[in-house]
Amino acid sequence: MKILQPTPGDAKRIGARPFEVKNASSLELAKGEGEAHAYVLYFEPGCAIGPHEAGYGQLLLAVSGDGWVARGDGIRHALAPGEAAFIARGETHSKGSETGLTALMVQVRDLDLLPV
Repeated sequence: MKILQPTPGDAKRIGARPFEVKNASSLELAKGEGEAHAYVLYFEPGCAIGPHEAGYGQLLLAVSGDGWVARGDGIRHALAPGEAAFIARGETHSKGSETGLTALMVQVRDLDLLPV
């Protein structure tokens, strides 16, 4: 698992396209192949999804609230809005929130983290 802290400074300006683009940038975090899913997760205060093996590579992006993710060792790593966790397929992990969290989770069968 890896915690990501993407910032606008890491992104590249979106250049000329066949459509109008003004003052926008993007940061590609990962690439993948195979079956893919995207979910919005709502964690109520005190919520936890216990340890399990990831069937897909995952990016878990905190949108609002605060949460945590843990590897198989159970050590929790805080996840604040704008931060993301990358979880490799096959990695044992858990996630949850003490205060409530809304997160975007993208799962791709074979997902690789890109260097930022």
